[in-house]
Amino acid sequence: MDVKRFFRIASSALVAFTVVVVVAVGTTYWWGGRKLERTVEVPLQPVAIPTGAAQIAHGRYLYESRGCMDCHGANGGGKQVFDEANGFRVRAPDITRANPAIDRYTPEDWDRAIRHGVAPSGRPLLVMPSEDYNRLSNEDFGALVAYLRSLPPAGGQPGEVHLPWFVQGMYGAGVIKDAAEKIDHSLPPAPAVAAAVNVRYGAYVAESCKGCHGANLRGGHIPGAPPDWPPASNLQPGHAMKAYPTAEQFVAMMRTGKRPDGTDVSRVMPFSAFAKMNDTDLNALYLFLTTR
Repeated sequence: MDVKRFFRIASSALVAFTVVVVVAVGTTYWWGGRKLERTVEVPLQPVAIPTGAAQIAHGRYLYESRGCMDCHGANGGGKQVFDEANGFRVRAPDITRANPAIDRYTPEDWDRAIRHGVAPSGRPLLVMPSEDYNRLSNEDFGALVAYLRSLPPAGGQPGEVHLPWFVQGMYGAGVIKDAAEKIDHSLPPAPAVAAAVNVRYGAYVAESCKGCHGANLRGGHIPGAPPDWPPASNLQPGHAMKAYPTAEQFVAMMRTGKRPDGTDVSRVMPFSAFAKMNDTDLNALYLFLTTR
């Protein structure tokens, strides 16, 4: 084969490859946009929202200790969650009644958003980690909503999600999934579980770990996270939990962010929430993670 013919073939192959890549990227980007606009049907049953002081106080505990506060702020006024150089921006909305959209929420709308990752319109809430909250019992869900409704008005700012083209492409290709894709919406709410230091209650608490550590808690890359985030640890027996021979060491780590040897755990772990977990929740979680 002469040199000129070789380069003609190589150039044609490169052009063809480039066209294929551009079409593939464009198609997945387009599908990502379509997925964002799809409607998700969720079967709902009415949930009574309590008004008692004890239930509202329990709702506050859940809000502060299960990660809600990390995104929506201590006062529910929302905050900037991501603002990456590549254009990945996420601002969690104000979820007090100062936000007109939230002020119109019915109990069913709260259920769609919190336990199913779906907006009142039926579209998916892309960044809302509802897989962490899908198995909330009606009692805990009602207490949480009761607390949210009790919050005084904040700034009223809406949420914002801006995806870089490559993230939207991965979303369109199914590499990144929203919570509504991960959740089995046909499951009824989980039954109430009495708070106690046992494996059953520990498994209930561990539901709030699944957004980062995965449905089976095996860890790995956190879907949708910025590329510089480290992978979530494998919480299956015999892996990361080996570093905590005693419950006291595990509880100390969850409250300080430091391992028994003094080294820091991943900076992306929401220790501001974990530090507010009470002893019963943390000891039950330890028991579940170490005795399965």
